[in-house]
Amino acid sequence: MQNAGHLTRRQILAVAGFAGLATLTGCGSGADGADTKDLSKKQHGAMPEYRAGQQFKATKALSFSMLHNDNPGYPLKKNWLFWKEVTRRTGVTLQPVDVPLSDYEKKRSLLIGAGDAPFLIPKTYHPAEAAFVSSGAILPVSEYVHLMPNFQAKVRSWKLEPEIDSIRQADGKYYLLPGLHERPRSGYSLALRTDILDKHGLTLPTTWDQVYDVFKALRREYPDRYPFSDRWSTNTTFPVGALLNYLGTAYGTRAGWSYDNISWDDGAKTFVFTGATDSFRHVIEYLRKLVAEKLMDPESFTQSDDDAVKKLLSEQSFAISANPQELVQNYRYNLAKQVKGATIEMIPVPLGPSGAVLPSGLRLENGVMISSKALGSADFVAMMQFVDWLWYSDEGQRLSKWGVEGVTYTYSDGTYRLKDGISLMGSDPSAPKDLQKDYGFFNGVFTYGGRWALVSSSFLPDETRFQAAMARRTQLPIDPAHPLRSTEQEQASLWDTPLKDHVTQNCLQFILGRRPLSQWNTYLAELKAKNMQQLVDLHNAAYERFKKENG
Repeated sequence: MQNAGHLTRRQILAVAGFAGLATLTGCGSGADGADTKDLSKKQHGAMPEYRAGQQFKATKALSFSMLHNDNPGYPLKKNWLFWKEVTRRTGVTLQPVDVPLSDYEKKRSLLIGAGDAPFLIPKTYHPAEAAFVSSGAILPVSEYVHLMPNFQAKVRSWKLEPEIDSIRQADGKYYLLPGLHERPRSGYSLALRTDILDKHGLTLPTTWDQVYDVFKALRREYPDRYPFSDRWSTNTTFPVGALLNYLGTAYGTRAGWSYDNISWDDGAKTFVFTGATDSFRHVIEYLRKLVAEKLMDPESFTQSDDDAVKKLLSEQSFAISANPQELVQNYRYNLAKQVKGATIEMIPVPLGPSGAVLPSGLRLENGVMISSKALGSADFVAMMQFVDWLWYSDEGQRLSKWGVEGVTYTYSDGTYRLKDGISLMGSDPSAPKDLQKDYGFFNGVFTYGGRWALVSSSFLPDETRFQAAMARRTQLPIDPAHPLRSTEQEQASLWDTPLKDHVTQNCLQFILGRRPLSQWNTYLAELKAKNMQQLVDLHNAAYERFKKENG
């Protein structure tokens, strides 16, 4: 399950055209899948013949420690059916090291740095793993995927090699087992009050120019209100991170949650500094126009999510960024209680100069790091088989998402239905039991990725329509390879953060009119003074080197 606040991609490892996973079957020497380590003494509890689609069952009772990201929406319970069913099916007992969601990344870093990390470290978003590579604290998992037939099979059949290559380090290895999606899944767009549009003879916009026209018309009808008041500005690097993210895609750039200092200019065939491009400036200009003409609430860039939603519910605004879950469970549900006849819809992402496109990288999810200490365990092979089954097999993914057939759900004619008396994310407010809170299923630590039939099995009608519309769009290509060496990465990190901070601060200043856009060239000069060109040159040199070394 995606956590939007961690969608940020950094420049260090954007790769396409790597040699790929040609040796996924584990036949080559020294490449992915090649058994370069002697694992003959690490087979305790392992299945001698373990294949894709087969139920993993340890030959001896085993237990593995695992970092657990404790979501306050469904706090961990030791008596969850999830734990019991995993043990019943696999012979493995998971020993969760529970960490609050709000402290997860910090605690994870401390445990890894102190050498106290559990064997399994899930809920890790690329490129967070890069920070732990040079110390040797986490395992180069690409050397051991030959132990994971379900993972291999999905990468091959879904042609995910370019995406997998995109998380490689400069040594050619990758250190994170990501969640794998059969198809890209879009998450966020604009939601508008359709009853208000109907009242004034307005139609749902399909382009950003039409969005402007609709907001302009609403402002004329309601001169005392901002048509658009947005959210997702707190606890994130970029204000209005979701809006900038999907607006940026429409303009052919990365912004908001997906902002990356370095991006590929396919026309010029070179890497450029994202925050200095014309397309990034056009995004800022568009939002500046909305704010200047009082079509967008300037408080959008500082207010809490609750305040943004309150304005929608009190009819101080008529549009807000949304995802399908928020649309149904928050906006629509609460509007129905407070405003008679109110209706709201989430539209496909409006089109911009880039046309009908999706951002790249939507088919990988957060994933699992493995502590290097695990390699010393006699249970190592069995552990990798277990990880493969729970996170990557169809049956393991079905268990994690829906639970136990006949107990928590029924399945017929391709449809999953919760058993009576069980609710999922408010689907039945009167139900005495909750699939997440009371049973431990649909837990974001385990539930992400998979076949589209499974991913979409929990979609409500709104998301089904939204995803169908977005599926007709073309996904942008993944950037070519430019992995940095460890010393280069250290240098890049020194430049990267101050530059990103400067982009973020000035993005907001330009949009709010506190800095005139006539100073754009001055802003560019400030970026150059902060080593912008040196950072770009570093990545282009890495790109040329990689291209030369790999043909």
